[in-house]
Amino acid sequence: MSRRGNPRRRWTFAAGCAALVLSVAAPAALGPAPASADPRPGGVHITRAQLAKEVRPEEVKAFGRPRAEQLARDRIGLRAVDRGYPQPMRTRSLKRLTDSQAELNAAFAPSQSGRFTDYFSSPDYGDHVALLPTGKVLLFSFEAVEESPNKETAPTEVIGRDNAGRAYVWDPAQGTGASAFKSVQPPVVKVDDGLDEDRPAPIFCAGHSYLPNGMVGIFGGNLGGNHGAGAHLALVFDPWTETWHQQQDLAQGRWYPSVVTGADGRQFITSGHGDTGWGKLSQTIERFPAKNTAVSYDPKAIADGQALDKWPIKAEYSTDYPHLFSLRDGKIYGFGRTYNEQYVFDPQTETEQPLRNRPDGGMRNYGSAVALPNGTPGNGPDSVLILGGDRNDPKTYRFSGGRWTEDTARAFGRTQDDTLIFPDGRLFTVNGGYDIRDYGNGLYNPNAHEKYRQTEIRGLDGSWKLGPVQRLPRGYHSNAVILPDGRIMVTGDELQEIANNPDIKSGQNGTIEIYEPPYLHQGGTRPTLTDVSNPTVGYGAGLRVSTGTPDQVEKAVLMAPITSTHSVDTSQRRIELPITSSAGNKLVLKTPPSVNDAPPGYYLLFLLDDRGVPSVAKWVQLRPGA
Repeated sequence: MSRRGNPRRRWTFAAGCAALVLSVAAPAALGPAPASADPRPGGVHITRAQLAKEVRPEEVKAFGRPRAEQLARDRIGLRAVDRGYPQPMRTRSLKRLTDSQAELNAAFAPSQSGRFTDYFSSPDYGDHVALLPTGKVLLFSFEAVEESPNKETAPTEVIGRDNAGRAYVWDPAQGTGASAFKSVQPPVVKVDDGLDEDRPAPIFCAGHSYLPNGMVGIFGGNLGGNHGAGAHLALVFDPWTETWHQQQDLAQGRWYPSVVTGADGRQFITSGHGDTGWGKLSQTIERFPAKNTAVSYDPKAIADGQALDKWPIKAEYSTDYPHLFSLRDGKIYGFGRTYNEQYVFDPQTETEQPLRNRPDGGMRNYGSAVALPNGTPGNGPDSVLILGGDRNDPKTYRFSGGRWTEDTARAFGRTQDDTLIFPDGRLFTVNGGYDIRDYGNGLYNPNAHEKYRQTEIRGLDGSWKLGPVQRLPRGYHSNAVILPDGRIMVTGDELQEIANNPDIKSGQNGTIEIYEPPYLHQGGTRPTLTDVSNPTVGYGAGLRVSTGTPDQVEKAVLMAPITSTHSVDTSQRRIELPITSSAGNKLVLKTPPSVNDAPPGYYLLFLLDDRGVPSVAKWVQLRPGA
C-alpha cells in the first residue's frame, strides 16, 4: 500500500542484498545438488532442489524461466541473511507503550478528556472500515507478504494469487474475543495482471461510500506492480446478509480513489492511480449506478452486475484520495491535496467549477477533513474544515461560502490523522504520524515521537485541547469509528500492529482500541431512546420516537455512519433535528428538509441531554417519498 519513501530505493536495497550475498554462490548453484544447503563464507549455496521448490510457475509464465529463477535465488538469499524482526522486541515495545499510556493518562480527567479502555486483538489490520446499519463493523485489508515492520507488508508490487484481499465483520455485541469476528472473504476474482489466477478480490486501497439501502459500495483496489496500479473492481457489501456482490468493472483502474454518495443517492467516483501504475491518475468521473439505472432504497434488494457510467468531464486532480463532500446546495465539493486543485461538481448539470486556492499554498499529505455541523437545526453542512496532512503546520482551514479562512490551530501538525464529529458537536482527532510509514525516526521504524499518540478535542467554542494518549502511535492506514453506543473504535496501521503483536504467529494480525469520550463520564444517567415508530422516513417529515427519560432530552441529532481509509471519510455529518412536539414519553422530531441536507441512507439517531450526553443510538433510514 505504501508507495512513498522512494519505493524504488527499497526494491534496489532488497535486490542488492540478495545480489551481494548470491554473487559468490550463484555459480555453485548450477553444480551437483547436495541434500541440503551449504552456507559458505561470503555467500549462500543454493541447491537445485531448493531452487526448484522456490521457483513460482506464475513468474515463469510472466517473466520467463531465467528471470523466475533469479527471483527465486533472491528470495532464498534474503531469507538467509534476514532473520526478521524478533518477537521479544515486539513484546517489549507493547509493554513500553502499555506502561507509558497508563502513566501519561493519569493526568487526564475522564470527565474532561475521556479515556481509553479496551485494547484487544483483531484478525484484520483494519486499513478500511465501515460501520454497518446492523451495528457491526466491516474491516478489510490484505493478506500480508511480510511480517517485519521494517519492510512493506502489503502486496502492492505483487502480481498473482498473493495479491489478495480479506475482510471481517466485528460484532461489538459479542465482545472482544475471537468469536466476535466473522470472516467475510471478498469474492474470488481474476485481475488483468497477465496471470489470471483466482484470489480474493484485492480491494485494499479502494474507495468506498454507503448506498441508500445501507450497503457499502467499494471501488478500485490493487492490480499489483509499478508501485501501485489500480484495479477495475466494483463491489457491493450487503450488511444484512454479510455477502459480496460484484458489479460491472470500472472503466478505469483506480488505486487510492475517492468516493462520495451524492444527494441523488449515486456514488461519485474519481481519482486513483490507473492500471499502468503510480503517477498516472484516473481523472474521469464514474457514477454508480449508471444514470439510466434506478437507485435502490430497499435493503432487501440485491443487485449484481450493475453498470457504471461516466460524466462528460474530468476531475483534474494530480494527487490521489481527494476529500469529497456532498454539501447542502446539492453539489459535490472536492478538496485536493494540492492547494490549487479545489473544485465543485454539479451532479445535475454534470459540470465543474474551480474553487479558490487553499491558503496554505502547498501540497498536503494524507490528513483529515470534516463537513462541519450547521448551526441551524435541520440543515445539513455547508462548510468544511481541512485539518491534517502537514506535519509542519498545525493550522486548520475552513471553507465556507466560497471562501477560505484560517480556523483555530491544533497543538501540532500531523499527517495520517482521523478527525471525528462527536454527537455533542465537538471534534476529536486521533491517530497521526510524521509521514507515510514514518513516525519521526525514519522510514519503516515503528518507534514514534510520543506526541503522535496524543489526542485532541475541539470544543464548541472552536478551541483545541490536548487529550489522553492512545496505546499505539497509529499513523498510515489508521481509522476511527463512532459506535452506536457512543464509544470510539480505533484501529488500523499494520506496521504498528505487527511491531507490537504479542504473538506474531497467532493469526490475530490487528488490534482495536476503545476510547470513551468525555460525555460518557459525566455521571448520572444517560438519556434513553427506547423506540423509533417510523424508522424509514421521508424528508421534512415527522419522526416519532419514544424515550424513557423525557425530562432529560434536550436535543436530537442524526449522525451519518463512518466509512474511512487513508484519513478520508466522505460520509460523516451531524444534523440536529428540531423537536416539534413532546407528550409524555413521546417525541416528534422533524427530519432534514431535503436530500441536499442529508443524502438518502441510514443514519444514527441520538437523543442528548443538556450536558451533551447522548443516548445509545438507533438506526433511521432517510428515504425520498417514504
